[in-house]
Amino acid sequence: MSHYVIIGGGSGGAVLAARLTEDPATTVTLLEAGPSSDVDEVNIPAAFYTTWRSKWDWNYQITEQKQLAGRRGSWPRMKALGGCSSMNAMIYIRANPVDFDGWRDTYGAQGWAYEDVLPYFIKAEHNSRLSGPYHGTQGPLRVEDRRTTHPLSHAWVESAVESGMRRTDDFNGAEQEGAGQYQVTCHKGRRCSTEKAYLQPARGRANLTVITDALATRIVMAGGRAVGVAYRHQGEDHTAYAEAEVLLCGGAINSPQLLMLSGIGPGAHLRETGVDVVADLAGVGQNLQDHPLVPLIWKTTGTTDLLDLNTPANLARAKFLGRGPLVSNLAEAGGFWRSREDLPAPDLQSVIAPTGYWDNAERESNQRLVTVGTTLINVASRGQIRLRSTDPRWHPEIDPAYYDRGEDLDAITLGVRQTFDIATSGPLARMLGPAFMPSADDGRRVSDQDLETHIRATTQTLYHPVGTCAMGTGPDAVVDAQLKVHGIDGLRVVDASVMPEVPRGNTNAPTIMIAERAADLIRGRAPLPQIALARPTTRTAATAGASR
Repeated sequence: MSHYVIIGGGSGGAVLAARLTEDPATTVTLLEAGPSSDVDEVNIPAAFYTTWRSKWDWNYQITEQKQLAGRRGSWPRMKALGGCSSMNAMIYIRANPVDFDGWRDTYGAQGWAYEDVLPYFIKAEHNSRLSGPYHGTQGPLRVEDRRTTHPLSHAWVESAVESGMRRTDDFNGAEQEGAGQYQVTCHKGRRCSTEKAYLQPARGRANLTVITDALATRIVMAGGRAVGVAYRHQGEDHTAYAEAEVLLCGGAINSPQLLMLSGIGPGAHLRETGVDVVADLAGVGQNLQDHPLVPLIWKTTGTTDLLDLNTPANLARAKFLGRGPLVSNLAEAGGFWRSREDLPAPDLQSVIAPTGYWDNAERESNQRLVTVGTTLINVASRGQIRLRSTDPRWHPEIDPAYYDRGEDLDAITLGVRQTFDIATSGPLARMLGPAFMPSADDGRRVSDQDLETHIRATTQTLYHPVGTCAMGTGPDAVVDAQLKVHGIDGLRVVDASVMPEVPRGNTNAPTIMIAERAADLIRGRAPLPQIALARPTTRTAATAGASR
């Protein structure tokens, strides 16, 4: 028996395992459904998408989306140590201060406002260039400027600046808005996942037991308390018992699924699925949110495509030296801006890739392409996770409900138009050939109707599902501000599912922050002192959007 049993060795679980075992008197058992992720496909940044639809991927599919002409789509999620920090595009974004203030003010998550969470971002971070007051230089998570940037990425930034966006070299400092190059969670050109940053340095501790290829099947309950975890390993059923607490870190899909399989969730749904109800918690599996991405793709002239550079020599440079074009994370540059002047913070994000990228990279072109993706980062629509079987090996039903709220479709349409206009003016325009997607073969400017048709035909995930075990005090909240599951003793959830609203930006850094703060909550430590810094002044929408 260990003091703590952690379910999931991803972005939350790896951090918890490392932090809790800093106390040699505390024992931890970590259960991970997949293997280690210390392989070339993970370590070489440009290879990240090769883990999708592989043995490392849960291979989830979403339901037919009524606003996307009935299309379905894949949701890659990593089944290995490091979780999605071993699969993502490594962009280091913390989100906007108003996101965390909203967790506190709208949902009652006391202790999670921006001044509360900033110290934990800083604690986690080891930034190679930036430092105080906004950045850390001593944490385990390596953050660095990318070692290679394609000319197309530079050109997009220059075009965005000419359109009226401010230039920035730090999206996580005093001001999120602007255009620039992304920093990444890499160290010397190689991915720095939570397995690398947190778990590997802790693996030698006698008080940490890591069991891989261990599928959690049920949380074991006794008298309203979580006392252990049933799991399947090498074809046999086992139980890991927890003296203190069970810590669920499965992510926005697996965490609500396991809660419901354990009888914790919406009572009516559990009964109709054949699960005995232990705690009727209506919010489990509800409140699903994700950032939708719409790609715009052009043929290019006078430049290269990253696919051209995928050679054995460049692969060797990336693997052994951490150098060359394949240390690109593909999504090299981008920006944050507002579709309307009256918004309190950015609602749109762009990412540029010097290659063709659409349909979750399931298709490739033999032409030289550039992709500029537009993402809605302030999402009104809400979906859900539901059980399809009592067998834990069955994937749940996943419905992100993209654009079910009309304001989401309106905002993304504005954003795609603004992105199109930025890309087709300024320095980037001089490197563009004909539009590849959406195409306008007669040479005309792509119409708004063309764009809406394109949005419905190509929208995909940006891999940021959150919210299905939401934190707060309302009737649909699943965990409280201490991350304890309402009505159940000895059980916390520590992952992206507890975010009551999806933050404005990539979700990996906020998930790591949540786990860092959770480690102090679990150990009964006083939280790190608040850091109060000047907030960004109110800005208007980018000229590209406000004047067109």
